[in-house]
Amino acid sequence: MDMYDLVIIGGGPAGLTAAIYACRAGWKTLVLEKGAFGGQAAITDRIENYPGFAEGISGPELMNNFYNQAVHFGCAVKIAEVRGLQKATLQAGQKPFFTVDTTDGLVQGKAVLVAAGAQARELGIKGEKEFRGRGVSYCATCDGFFFRNKKVAVIGGGDAAVKEALYLAKLVREVVIIHRRDTFRADKYLSEQVKATPNVKIYWDTVAEEIVGEKLITALLLRNVKTGETFTEAVDGVFVYVGRKPNTDFLGEEYPKSSQGYLLTDEGLQTAVPGVFAIGDCRQKQVRQVATAVGDGAGVLAAVEEYLRLYGEE
Repeated sequence: MDMYDLVIIGGGPAGLTAAIYACRAGWKTLVLEKGAFGGQAAITDRIENYPGFAEGISGPELMNNFYNQAVHFGCAVKIAEVRGLQKATLQAGQKPFFTVDTTDGLVQGKAVLVAAGAQARELGIKGEKEFRGRGVSYCATCDGFFFRNKKVAVIGGGDAAVKEALYLAKLVREVVIIHRRDTFRADKYLSEQVKATPNVKIYWDTVAEEIVGEKLITALLLRNVKTGETFTEAVDGVFVYVGRKPNTDFLGEEYPKSSQGYLLTDEGLQTAVPGVFAIGDCRQKQVRQVATAVGDGAGVLAAVEEYLRLYGEE
């Protein structure tokens, strides 16, 4: 079995950035990705706050550039889902290493970077699971074209919800934003943009209680959290943006996490297990953007380099 200097779990902006730096430094590096390289950024229609692109750039194009750059520097890549991570039981004279259990076999590495990202949280209401793929979506860029000239709801009030509402407004007849608070949590610039968009309607202080339909969605049952009033809004589709869940379930109790499942790291982005580092959206931090993911991917390399230097001296 090949031994890699560095195994990176996740091929989003954080993982690919780390791969570029690691391979350019001459480390034997493997990136494992269970889906499409680029992560959530690769399914974002337009990224306007990443430095260097005054007019913005499409998420797929930007992430394709990241991927090509990593491969250009000799990074190995593999499509496989990670099911577990174990530190090898050592015999006398052996150096420590990690075994990554994937759907495509075992992989070994001297050090591991967890850049597994996060996935969309579900609402947990009646009708959500039943209509998933039949009107319920968590990605406007993926599914928006199915609703051209129709009416859709966007549930949420953060950056993702507002960005996707703006994207959908270009495709559909009407967008209804459902937000439990009386003001957006999103960036002020985005918030003002969506408020000024003619075919966007906003229900403040409102939550979804049920997704209604037969073969396809016909309506949302809504409730005003201040008055308790319930009412029905006719819609053809529902796009959900109520936060994200980190993809860290494959890691055991030896990896401390926040109450929401985000990995806890030290200043060097190392977890409680020496040799295992966490970067990007799966770790506990305040801001989760492409730029901060890139910062993690570049910044972690100093600590990884020190770990591998000591590894070589043992």
